[in-house]
Amino acid sequence: MDTLLMIGFYALLFGVMYFILIRPQKKQAKKTQDMLNEIKPGDKVVTIGGLHGVVEEVNTSDNTVVLDCDGIFLTFEKRAISRVSQVATITTDEAIVEDYSATEEAEEETAQEKPKDQTEEE
Repeated sequence: MDTLLMIGFYALLFGVMYFILIRPQKKQAKKTQDMLNEIKPGDKVVTIGGLHGVVEEVNTSDNTVVLDCDGIFLTFEKRAISRVSQVATITTDEAIVEDYSATEEAEEETAQEKPKDQTEEE
């Protein structure tokens, strides 16, 4: 009976240790791996050495990234990226500004064409 109780105690102890130590480590490792797999050009990242830069190129075959650090291009292993500080996205404001500039250019072209047409008719 004592041996069964000891085996049960050790099994319970192992189960508690698994849920307290091992499982959170695996979750964190998976989260980090997912973050590294989702890195794309334009993302702002911080390396494990504290260097801040923008991802210029991602080479999946070599597991390397090229960072642009104020005009200096550096190649790092993907695992040297500590965190992504800002994901590259186009905001709707930028897209709207681009649309307005195209519209303004078209309006300017039509405005320049109208006076020519009016002078030719007269």
